[in-house]
Amino acid sequence: MGIPTKAYLVEEKGGPFVLKDVVLDGVGPDELLVELKFTGLCHTDLVVQQGLMPLGAFPAVLGHEGTGIIRQVGSSVQNQSLKEGDQVFLSFRGCQECSFCRSGKCGACVHTTDLNFVRSRLDTTKPSPISLPDGSPVHGQFFGQSSLSRLAIVSERSVVKCDVEFPLEKLGPLAPLGCGYLTGAGTVVNVLRPAPTSSIVIMGMGAVGIAALLAGKAIGISKILAIDIVDEKLDLALSLGASHALNTSKNPDIPASIRQYFAEGADYILDTTGAPKVLQAAIGALAHGGTFTLIGAMPPDTELTFNALDILTGCKRIIGVIEAWSDPQEFIPQLVEWYKDGKFPIDKIVQVYPAGELDKALEDLKAGKVIKPVLSWDLL
Repeated sequence: MGIPTKAYLVEEKGGPFVLKDVVLDGVGPDELLVELKFTGLCHTDLVVQQGLMPLGAFPAVLGHEGTGIIRQVGSSVQNQSLKEGDQVFLSFRGCQECSFCRSGKCGACVHTTDLNFVRSRLDTTKPSPISLPDGSPVHGQFFGQSSLSRLAIVSERSVVKCDVEFPLEKLGPLAPLGCGYLTGAGTVVNVLRPAPTSSIVIMGMGAVGIAALLAGKAIGISKILAIDIVDEKLDLALSLGASHALNTSKNPDIPASIRQYFAEGADYILDTTGAPKVLQAAIGALAHGGTFTLIGAMPPDTELTFNALDILTGCKRIIGVIEAWSDPQEFIPQLVEWYKDGKFPIDKIVQVYPAGELDKALEDLKAGKVIKPVLSWDLL
């Protein structure tokens, strides 16, 4: 007997998000049924919707920043602490077997694309857990969860339980912990690991950039330059602890502008924009021994050119990071503790919308009226 629910369906590449009735299969042995309370809207959802990143099939239910309540636990779920009624966060899934996963760098899993974008269930002999009422298949378990749905059958590997629980109405700002916040904060904490005296430039004050800024402050970094083209976002960044702010629409010479604040160049530059011209220019502002980190999604045909001699003689590094090379089971609880202690006030960038107003949320996001939109399924 299937489980009826509502979910946002993308019926074809480039098609809109359409709220429809769908049917969930029974919970598999290594899966859980989760009642979603909130789902964050991430840029990756939009890129996949447009067909610019791989996906197993259309139609599909996307969404990968969910939080909610466990309603059923599969018979072979290994984490014995997961119980019905538990409050959980949903994140990406790794293979748990490659050298990266075994060393705690799950975001760098060798099988990231297959497990989060291409494959549905881990057991490839079973179809997707989602179908239309007429039985037509729908690609599910995007990032192991497909959380743009009122109910979701979720891979155990995507479920994170924290010791701290919150009133349900307070969960909304925390929904993006599984991707956006983890990516920004984790890149600073787990990948760059800067010394307190380091200088950091963060390009793009969206949710990922703000999370990186807050993590930098939480670990004691005092020299942080926030870059954006919207003054309101830069004002927010300053209020959250950035030491400097730079509007590149008013100061287009990016290397020279950065060196006004860090004369010898920046020790770390973190790009969240994925804008090729911007990041190409910013590389010229790296200090000797500096690191440039790419975490923004770029168009698939992007070409970047680097001066090899400058990179070699300057002992500079350029690295790409997926999901901050983090283990969600370890890092999400840390972010929750920071939030509880006031060190990670991510609620300042979130606006919650009724789940039926996804189009309005996306319009506001594209217009710059909101930094991080989150859908509330209780308001559907």
